[in-house]
Amino acid sequence: MKQTMGDLNLTVIVVVIIALLSFFFFTILWPMIQDNFARNTRCDEAICAKQPNNDGSVDCTYRDSNGTEHEITCAWKG
Repeated sequence: MKQTMGDLNLTVIVVVIIALLSFFFFTILWPMIQDNFARNTRCDEAICAKQPNNDGSVDCTYRDSNGTEHEITCAWKG
C-alpha cells in the first residue's frame, strides 16, 4: 500500500509539473514565437530603404492584405 501511494504521489507531481510547463509555454513562449514569425514575414515582404539606421535597423513599408501601407522597422540584412 505504501508503494502504491508513493507511485500515486509521484504521478500527481509529474502531472502538475507538465501542467505548469504547458501553461508557461502557451501563455508566454508561444505568443512570442508567433509575433516573431509574423514580424519576420512582414519584413520579408516589405520594401526597405537602401541605407541602414545607426542601430542596424532599416525603415520599410509593408502592404497588408487590404492594400493598406504600414511603416515598419526591420533588421538590416545587407
